[in-house]
Amino acid sequence: MQIKISSISKTFGTVHTLDNISLQVDEQEFVVILGPSGCGKSTLFNIIAGLIVPDSGQVFIDDEDLTGRTGKISYMQQKDLLLPSRRLLDNVSVPLRLKGAGKKAARSQAGKYLPLFGLEEFADYYPGQLSVGMRQRAALLRTFLFSSEFLLLDEPFASLDAITRRKMHLWLKEIQQLFHSAILFITHDIDEALLLADRIYIFSERPAHIKKEIKILPGAGNAAIKTEILALLG
Repeated sequence: MQIKISSISKTFGTVHTLDNISLQVDEQEFVVILGPSGCGKSTLFNIIAGLIVPDSGQVFIDDEDLTGRTGKISYMQQKDLLLPSRRLLDNVSVPLRLKGAGKKAARSQAGKYLPLFGLEEFADYYPGQLSVGMRQRAALLRTFLFSSEFLLLDEPFASLDAITRRKMHLWLKEIQQLFHSAILFITHDIDEALLLADRIYIFSERPAHIKKEIKILPGAGNAAIKTEILALLG
């Protein structure tokens, strides 16, 4: 699956949020958007997911115009949004139920993925009984079960401590390779971006435009790239 964002602009009232944003995520690619807080990154994700209609521009999935249409892309927002009254297995089964699977079939299918996400021992736990890291794993599994081809991940690890976040980074890369997913990922953390990304788009202050696209080469030193990014964000 390939995603193309073409000339997206958006204004809310008098607040010009996005200014002519164009970017692309190719099949099995990990692309990171890095920019200052409040510049419109989450607004762009809402547009890509079809939750908001842009003032101008289009969203293409495999060359099909899907601007303003929901249900095609998995989207994990900053909060895990797990239902507190449902056990973990029922929470992660929600996308399958929405696709028409019965409760038993959805639980059976979702249950097969619990070991891959390190959740096999927590199927009957409620969200309030889980650590923040476990809740994020559950939210990611739910996102994958909606669609594993392309994922929008909006700062999914921002609430985690440094050690847990590092473990989640390595785990997410393993999961991406297993599912052959394309991922578009928002962060404010330069080190996180450098660790995860194949390419990085640097966004400006609002109204956001793309200041630069940076390709991360395997084995290349990141010190110079980090210095460049700091200058761009400064």
